[in-house]
Amino acid sequence: MIDKRAIETVLADQQEELEKRSSEKLCRRAEEQLVDLNSPQAQVVIGVRRSGKSTLCYQALHNAGVKFAYVNFDDEHFRNADADDLDVILEVLYKLFGEFEYLFLDEIQNIGGWHLFVNKMLRRRMHIVMTGSNARLLSGELATHLTGRCKEIPLYPFSFSEYCSMKNVDTQKITTQAVAFRRAAFDDYMKTGGFPELLSINSRTYVNDLVNNILKRDIGSRFKIRFKASFGQMAQHLLNIVPAVIVDSELARLFHFKSEHTVRNYIDYLKQAYLLIGVNKFSAKSRIRVVENKVYPVDVALMNQRDNAFAGDNLGWRLETIVFLHLQRTCKLSGYDIYYMKERSGECDFLICRGNRIFQAIQVSYDISNEKTRKRELSGLLLASRITGCRNLLLLTDHEYDEIEAGDNRIIVMPVYDWVLRSELPQPDVKI
Repeated sequence: MIDKRAIETVLADQQEELEKRSSEKLCRRAEEQLVDLNSPQAQVVIGVRRSGKSTLCYQALHNAGVKFAYVNFDDEHFRNADADDLDVILEVLYKLFGEFEYLFLDEIQNIGGWHLFVNKMLRRRMHIVMTGSNARLLSGELATHLTGRCKEIPLYPFSFSEYCSMKNVDTQKITTQAVAFRRAAFDDYMKTGGFPELLSINSRTYVNDLVNNILKRDIGSRFKIRFKASFGQMAQHLLNIVPAVIVDSELARLFHFKSEHTVRNYIDYLKQAYLLIGVNKFSAKSRIRVVENKVYPVDVALMNQRDNAFAGDNLGWRLETIVFLHLQRTCKLSGYDIYYMKERSGECDFLICRGNRIFQAIQVSYDISNEKTRKRELSGLLLASRITGCRNLLLLTDHEYDEIEAGDNRIIVMPVYDWVLRSELPQPDVKI
């Protein structure tokens, strides 16, 4: 049992530390509007470590002007706490802050039996806002323990728009200077990524330490990884080569796993930890959609800022990753599905669908000045159009604008840095 007097000091310090954020420059995240403080469901912000989950929850509560109590369980003082201590913590919170109807629980997955406490608070009509690093507070865990009583809100590192906001880069003006500054900001964003803390610190080891912490502390300890060295090597290898289509047999052979089942489990752990995000292959047949999954990193910073990554600029892969993450933030949250298309005669990076309706086909290429590259990318879009009937075709590049007529098709060409700032959800185009 933890000491009440010690906990009282810890909780008061935590609240004071949290409230100091009101004087800091904080980025208004788009996901804040998804936090429903009037809902009887627990609002659960979930995602990769260091993506800004705690700050998002604080802003939602602070901007709503509600009185709330706060506990951060990712604190050494709670290292040995268990479910029985949660009622003691609640008692101390009432002593410190009086009556409150909102309770912010940060990284509560560190406490065994947390779900019993949360369920009890929800039955008492307490409004719960909570965060969890996805490797420990999993979708399956939430579905099991808080069935129908929670709303998950995925959070990623900064989008380019949020990056510009924090860097004071104007995203609206169309003057030569404003466009040049946005262009320069995007070049930096494409190399450094969007982890919030990287905007204010200069650390060569930040990403490397973050990845190792997730692999060893979160995934390794939670799932009792048997082949730790091989698992770590496989994870680092995948981060080196993403975007990549997963071939279980090749990974099993390369890292000497006894079965492809082990590979599939390990890939799933990396996805649950939000280090990797998967996209399915497009097909009208369900059995095809569940094989040859393609994976992307949760942020471009993971692609090379690690020990022994030995990665070049990989500008094409980075550009494609930024487009994918933008689609995850926008289309996925609005009920759209994202697929990639790969046929013997060609490929298309993304198809945006809802149900059996195809909304848009998107191809991404860093530079299409080379005629062979240009022809390949346009052919991929035209192939997608022929197979699906979709006429809403978009080719995203690093810097080019154009409109290309190809038979009965019109292909819009525009730079990614412009598209991510002003893109809207695609309109319905055709049924499958």
